[in-house]
Amino acid sequence: MKLEFSAEDQAFRAEVREFVKNNLSPRLKRKVELGLRIEREDYVEWYTRLYEKGWITPSWPKEHGGPGWTHVQRYIFDEETLLGGAPRIVASGINMLGPVLNAFGTPEQKARYIPAIRRSETWWAQGFSEPGAGSDLASVRTTAVLDGDHFVVNGHKVWTSYAHWCDMMFALVRTDPAAKPQEGISFLLIDMHAPGVEIRPIKMLEGGTDLNEVYLDNVRVPKENLVGELNKGWTYGKYLLGHERTGIAGIGSCKQQLARARHLAKQQGLDNDPLLQSRISRFEVELMALEFTGLRMLSANQASRVPAVEAPMLKVRGTELRQGIYALLTEIAGPYALPFDEQAMQDESGYEGPSPDELIAVAANYFDARKVSIYGGTNEVQRNLISRAFFNA
Repeated sequence: MKLEFSAEDQAFRAEVREFVKNNLSPRLKRKVELGLRIEREDYVEWYTRLYEKGWITPSWPKEHGGPGWTHVQRYIFDEETLLGGAPRIVASGINMLGPVLNAFGTPEQKARYIPAIRRSETWWAQGFSEPGAGSDLASVRTTAVLDGDHFVVNGHKVWTSYAHWCDMMFALVRTDPAAKPQEGISFLLIDMHAPGVEIRPIKMLEGGTDLNEVYLDNVRVPKENLVGELNKGWTYGKYLLGHERTGIAGIGSCKQQLARARHLAKQQGLDNDPLLQSRISRFEVELMALEFTGLRMLSANQASRVPAVEAPMLKVRGTELRQGIYALLTEIAGPYALPFDEQAMQDESGYEGPSPDELIAVAANYFDARKVSIYGGTNEVQRNLISRAFFNA
């Protein structure tokens, strides 16, 4: 079984493929292929090309600055850009805040923030998780107290991705401590350069510092930075997380890494190994099943305000597949997947494997992938949501 596309969609696929070929720099493509760390300037380089083409916000409707694509076109765009070696769109402003502002923001908020998001001039951090309030966001304790024309914010956010790159943060804050947990939360936009904001990097298992802690000490936030209604932030947070978990499935990323696995297997002389080829084929079958589920969800929710229960289903299965594929990559590389001294490999007598630059990030990628089943709501919590939805159906 395979996916069938119309002639129009096939023409669109060819257009995207050609665009990636002509606009993605060889330098950036090589970094992606090798799994090396992508910096903010790398992302901005690629995002600028997408913005100039009108493709930087693929999931946004046309009236909000998006291309107005169908769900199939969005799927094709994701697949072809990643298979072409382009980095993922990881900017939280594009993937998460933009849809919330378009749906619930004031005209002034849209005019101020949306253009800068699309041009990659303002980067946004997601201030949701806290110590003791990760997947259980209803337990957030960061407070925002109205004082004249400002909210005074105090609290501690953690696991804040790319906070060290960001200019602003959208955060869930508690504005009514006496209310029920979900009913006393508001959605606030906070300047990361404001007095009282401190960012502390978290050293990750693979050596990077993409995750951070953010401390908020009497930070004054203008009250016009409140999104939607006071104490209704839980509604906006759920809307945002539905979009995040859809993208976390990472179907295009899975295909990208499976291609890398096949390439590395060939370099290692394992391209005819029946056991390995069987395992790769199994991943491909499971990925195809995930694709069909994803396309059904996008189609069913084309006009929906909140993605349905399929979103956590995609999140769970997609992240498990990604982790499994990265584990397979380390097995294919064998002992050369371990962190190594490049000169020692070059001096090793009789070594005929891949060049060091092909292997240098394999272990780091494997370690980094351990987090994908945690962020966006742990897979354990997502399974609870799935089971509850089916029992209540």
